[in-house]
Amino acid sequence: MAEDRRLRAVVALAQAMAAAHTPRESWRAAALGACDALAGSFAALSVWERELGRLKVLVNAGERAAGEEEFPESETYPVNRFPEITEFLHEQWAGGGEPDAWVETAGGPASGAHGYCHQRVAALRRRRRGCCVVAPIVLHGRAWGELYVARPLGAPLFDRDDADFATVLASVVAAGIAQTERLEEVRRLAFTDPLTGLANRRAVDIRLDEALERYRADGSVVSLVVCDLNGLKQVNDTHGHAVGDRLLERFGSVLSLCGAMLPGALAARLGGDEFCLVTVGPSADEVVRTADELCVRAGELELGEGVACGVASTGDPIGQVRTARRLFRLADAAQYRAKAARSPKPVVAGRDGTVMRLADAPPRAPHERRSFRGVRPEGAPEPWSEP
Repeated sequence: MAEDRRLRAVVALAQAMAAAHTPRESWRAAALGACDALAGSFAALSVWERELGRLKVLVNAGERAAGEEEFPESETYPVNRFPEITEFLHEQWAGGGEPDAWVETAGGPASGAHGYCHQRVAALRRRRRGCCVVAPIVLHGRAWGELYVARPLGAPLFDRDDADFATVLASVVAAGIAQTERLEEVRRLAFTDPLTGLANRRAVDIRLDEALERYRADGSVVSLVVCDLNGLKQVNDTHGHAVGDRLLERFGSVLSLCGAMLPGALAARLGGDEFCLVTVGPSADEVVRTADELCVRAGELELGEGVACGVASTGDPIGQVRTARRLFRLADAAQYRAKAARSPKPVVAGRDGTVMRLADAPPRAPHERRSFRGVRPEGAPEPWSEP
């Protein structure tokens, strides 16, 4: 019966991690699944950040003690206080052993020893827990972190059999983490421009849809800055596309730097020589100041001819914005105006009357700049407009 229960627990743990959509969901599923499988009251998952020499707690699940957050931002422990992860475990592997779990109790010794750490004992006593089992998580042949499950004072102590089962659970958790990492990489590639490392158009569309939901719900200011990198074609024709790509990368870095001036801004490459910033929260004036700084920095690049920049913000008098498409059209019209006027500064919809007229009646002549997004083809039966 016990074996059947444990098998079911392993299957449930694997299924819960497989169903997770985000790393946090995966960490929480791992901790809760292991806690249930081992009849614990509390579980935590920690990662070993080698470059910083510390264990960082990713999630605390179950019955948390005072001060323990579910997803702590800064709960870390220097690994020199927990030497088993850097010494004991590696000695076991070097000797041909396995990275087995071990048990510690609140009544254990106050000084460290192999497989025993006085820091953990002190923590058990402080949080009124009777015992814990610690299982190393090994990923790609290296210690990744640890799974920690505890029971309260008065509960049966973990034994060797529990520790062996915790080792099995840790291997299931490792497989789940590996799957989550692969999915995250796929998601990253799906929403990232491969040349610049910025977000791509798909990511922008999703962010704008979410932003406009907030705008409709609570009036949060949503702003879109659209940039056209001037002179890219000439750079490509004169110096080659490799140099042109470096210019795109360099401007992408400048855009990222300027975007960092606006909390939560998304910097993206829309395609070709077009880039954008999406913000939710900062005022229209803050966004315009950042766009102005962007124009200045772009003009200082060694190659290219600066940038044509258009801004559209719900914080300006641009009328009601029902869709992301409308905001794009306004920002495009402002950018078109900046490019036609060779403006060294951003042009802002709602602060330049021409922009609103352009947005509702975009240029159609073939010699003029590429059509705005969503414009009807010339000769279409109805005029193009959107309230």
